[in-house]
Amino acid sequence: MELDRIVTHGDFDGVVSAAICSRVLGIDRFFFTGPSMIERSEVSVTAGDVVCDLPYPLECGLWFDHHPGNREALALRGIDPLSIPGRLDDAKPSCARVVLEYFSRDRELPPYFAATVAEADTIDSFDYRSVEEWRRETPGKLVDMSMKARHAGRRDETDYLNDLVRLVRDRPLEEVAGEADVAARAAGYRDEERRMIEFIETSVSYLPQDSAREIALLDFTGHSRPPRVHKNLAYLVAPQSLAVLVLGAVFRGGRKTNDLSVSMSLSMNLNRREHGKDIGEIMRRLNIGDGHAGAAAGAVRSDTKDAMLRAKKRLLADIWRLWVEGPRGAGGAA
Repeated sequence: MELDRIVTHGDFDGVVSAAICSRVLGIDRFFFTGPSMIERSEVSVTAGDVVCDLPYPLECGLWFDHHPGNREALALRGIDPLSIPGRLDDAKPSCARVVLEYFSRDRELPPYFAATVAEADTIDSFDYRSVEEWRRETPGKLVDMSMKARHAGRRDETDYLNDLVRLVRDRPLEEVAGEADVAARAAGYRDEERRMIEFIETSVSYLPQDSAREIALLDFTGHSRPPRVHKNLAYLVAPQSLAVLVLGAVFRGGRKTNDLSVSMSLSMNLNRREHGKDIGEIMRRLNIGDGHAGAAAGAVRSDTKDAMLRAKKRLLADIWRLWVEGPRGAGGAA
């Protein structure tokens, strides 16, 4: 079957991955989704699709990824990654890096892709040496900010991501970031970010046993609507913290459920030093999700509110235990 669509993650890494695939394969149809949609088979994927930065679906024409948990998922299904067209390389900091190296083997790609993928490496792995470096508005950061801006609706977001893939495919990031629509959306996000920081200041807390305040906790489970907050901004409020942990309710169709959403990331305070922390492994050990060593997410099912509250209490204790002992320490999840 002819490859005619790219199914990719709707983040910066997913956009860059799709842009490279689009350039090489001549595909101009894109579909943006998240890992859970693929895992639950809620997206129809066929042998005509190229899949980037997402779990392996039931079938596809080419698959590119860099998440260790997706390798483990294949092992549980008895699938050899080498049997799948494309490449899985969980040693790479971004899926875009996997795609670039795969296609660079036998063809010459536009030189600007090197800088674009370098930005994807840094942004996706949150590989910054300091707060100052993280807050520096590079071309890649500006494009990423434009994607995080509030969109007028689902159609507006989809149309923008489609346009963005084509821009990143055809032009260096410096030119992409200078586009009027990109710059305007980035400016809109910058204003919204200020409000997010103020909200985090009133929301951040710590576990009782966390006397050193290593994990900044944002617990939004009591909110009737999902707060619009980007968790890494917590490092501006709690610069001493080594990680930020966000708990919230899962919303489906705009309705709040009793399920818990969990996301966690490491601070840049731990970058380029030995620390033994692996957030993705913690999620996998608890069997609730997946991700990178530096950032991961998951969910916990609960039938009732009381069950959710018990699950939250247990989850916080388990995460703290694995954080202290190291994700490969003795003992399993409670």
